[in-house]
Amino acid sequence: MRKLIITIFVAAAMIANQACHKPEAATNNASTNESANQPTTKASPLTAFERDLQYLRNGQYTYVYVFSRKDKKVLDKEDGDFLRKNAPQVVDWVSTEEGRKVIAGTNFNLEEGNLALLKKRFEVEDLSGK
Repeated sequence: MRKLIITIFVAAAMIANQACHKPEAATNNASTNESANQPTTKASPLTAFERDLQYLRNGQYTYVYVFSRKDKKVLDKEDGDFLRKNAPQVVDWVSTEEGRKVIAGTNFNLEEGNLALLKKRFEVEDLSGK
């Protein structure tokens, strides 16, 4: 249910962002020709992982960690229970990469908690401040 709510929120934000963007009208032919000669660079669309990571970073968490199974399989209920039990300081969890990774946002340094225990079971990336 939480994943559905997050997905709906992200989709609504993307739609709202696109609806608010209006191209600027050219004021004269000189500026139109000038801008036509300049190469345009379009930002490549964000991957699902990048969108999910950006969502968590928008929460302004001090620490951001990415957890995945060492065997690269989908995280199951038992994995989720283990993460929540051993990282109770995490405020927000976002499942990504079709359930193969979960991004955690917190203001608590998990190094001072159970991160060593979590690293025994999961691959852990610390994306804090990156």
